[in-house]
Amino acid sequence: MTSIVPLAVGLRYLSPLPPLAAFILGGLAVAVLAVWMRRATDQIAKRAGSAIGGLLNVSFGSAAELILMLFVVMSGHPEVVRAQITGSIIGTSLLGLGLACLVGGLTRDQQPFSQRRTGLLASLFLIVVFALMLPAVFHDADLGRGFTVQQRLVSERALSVGVAVVLLLLYAGNLVYTLITHRDVFAGANPKEAHPDDASWGLVTSVAVLVGATAAIAVCASIVSGALEGSAETLHLPLLFLGVVPLALVGTAADLFASMSFARQNRMDLVLAISIGSAIQVGLVIAPLLVLISWAMGTPMTLVFPNSLDLFAITGAAFIVRAITADGDSSWFEGLLLIGVYVLLALAFFFIAPG
Repeated sequence: MTSIVPLAVGLRYLSPLPPLAAFILGGLAVAVLAVWMRRATDQIAKRAGSAIGGLLNVSFGSAAELILMLFVVMSGHPEVVRAQITGSIIGTSLLGLGLACLVGGLTRDQQPFSQRRTGLLASLFLIVVFALMLPAVFHDADLGRGFTVQQRLVSERALSVGVAVVLLLLYAGNLVYTLITHRDVFAGANPKEAHPDDASWGLVTSVAVLVGATAAIAVCASIVSGALEGSAETLHLPLLFLGVVPLALVGTAADLFASMSFARQNRMDLVLAISIGSAIQVGLVIAPLLVLISWAMGTPMTLVFPNSLDLFAITGAAFIVRAITADGDSSWFEGLLLIGVYVLLALAFFFIAPG
């Protein structure tokens, strides 16, 4: 709690800084605050029971990513937000899982995990791929119908809202399945129920940290989104690359470190629940919420990915993760392969046209 106070006070000094400095420092602050938010949520969840605790973790587990993306949408860069969605999905499923397998496998020949749990995660991941591809396919099919630009935009927004609602309903069904009707099957697979941090906070302290971290993240997100264009110009980098790599990693940093920590403990079920589960949450929760909230705010964002590289990256990540996890165990070399695929995709976004 005491660490948040000087951090929050220091945020007011970020705005006058040059865009690149504000972008870097603001991003680091979001990553640190996201860790504090997770710890506070964990402490509240421990007092609320497994079902309510799981719901709390779902509600606040990706709040930092959602807040950051919302501010980028409001700054007028929906294409960067879609890049962030791509970056978060491949960052947790490829880089996060890859680092965990590499770290955990350096001292072990194999690390087993439950194929039943992983099979459900892989199935949900493929549904995410299908749902995110649908608006883009609709966009391409629509071009040949002679629709005007305005008619096509209205149709794409309506389809995106419909897809968002269905995805949220599917995720709600997943919560009922894993937290209520089949809770015994998935017992122990919730990373929040076995967090290595055993420090006990009071309820008031936990709530205060959660509220304070959320408010501070909103301030930092505003600063980062405002410095986005200036940072891209200073670094001579495409905006899409900033969305796919640095911005996405800021929001998922806590997941990456948690995955590696559990891998060192040989708890690969928890690693998969974090890495693949976080990618699923981005597709089934964050992306739909962004569509609905941006629509309500008057700055509607669609789920149409005009850049085919985004869809290629998401689809490739889903099928590669499914192939790597099909045998029920992992090794350091499989982790290296996953990291290699992530680096290749990052390189492709690095060399993409700035426009």
